[in-house]
Amino acid sequence: MTSSHAKGWLADFLILAAIWGSSFLFMRIAAVELGPLPTAAIRVAIAAIFLLPIMLAKGHWAQLRRHWKPVLFVGALNSGVPFALYAFAVLHITTGFSSILNATVPLFGAVVAWIWLGDKPTLSRIVGLAIGFGGVLLLAGGQASFKPNDSGIAPAWAVAACLAATTCYALAASFTKKHIPSLPPLVTATGSQIGATLVLALPALWYCPDHMPSASVWWSLLVVGVLCTGVAYILYFKLIENSGPARALTVTFLVPVFAIAYGVLFLGERVTAWMLLCGAVILLGTSLSSGLIKLPGR
Repeated sequence: MTSSHAKGWLADFLILAAIWGSSFLFMRIAAVELGPLPTAAIRVAIAAIFLLPIMLAKGHWAQLRRHWKPVLFVGALNSGVPFALYAFAVLHITTGFSSILNATVPLFGAVVAWIWLGDKPTLSRIVGLAIGFGGVLLLAGGQASFKPNDSGIAPAWAVAACLAATTCYALAASFTKKHIPSLPPLVTATGSQIGATLVLALPALWYCPDHMPSASVWWSLLVVGVLCTGVAYILYFKLIENSGPARALTVTFLVPVFAIAYGVLFLGERVTAWMLLCGAVILLGTSLSSGLIKLPGR
């Protein structure tokens, strides 16, 4: 990798981590007034509206039309359901806590690929799975309680929602590998947001609030839809192209750093040493289970 390529990769990497880290903050701002389902639905609808003209300009409509069924299904699994679950979670646990749990996506991805695709892990990956899941249990046990908080919902349910979302991401990744042919990333990105919008539209209308949300909510939705979803997809695929999927995947490890910082600065959230320690354990396990680092001699 040349010096200019390395600098370009690093810049894209940091920008993407900063963008995705902010998504937890903006979802929290919007969900407080709108609720989880309308927040998620408007987010994916804005992303679809942003991405569709770009995809059409690239001449990819025929490919989306030919493969629309699996692509739209992946959208429901990879965006619709997880975004709604995270919008629910950030109402009941901190955005930093949510982002640390989100970093387990490669961990769950390795388990699903093992069970579904027969992608048997190496010893390093098995050790990583054990460490990663141990970290999740320690974090959840130390931070989540089944006693309802001020919102009337026990934090443990928010933790469960985050882990269900990461499982959805993992299932979507294996489904894509198994059932969707090699398509331009922009086709999958655009079609998935359309699919997510269709799935969430009716539930969102049913739970639509009876008041007009404030301007800050609309701005948050615009940012999370265009920047954190639409632009982030484009940047992520650019990162994959320039540095490879394994290196691009590590961006999920840096996202919690930004998410925690935003939560402390803008929401007054508190970060405990236990949370950071468990986060480090989870990241170590995830790095091993995804093959990014290996045990000596393995």
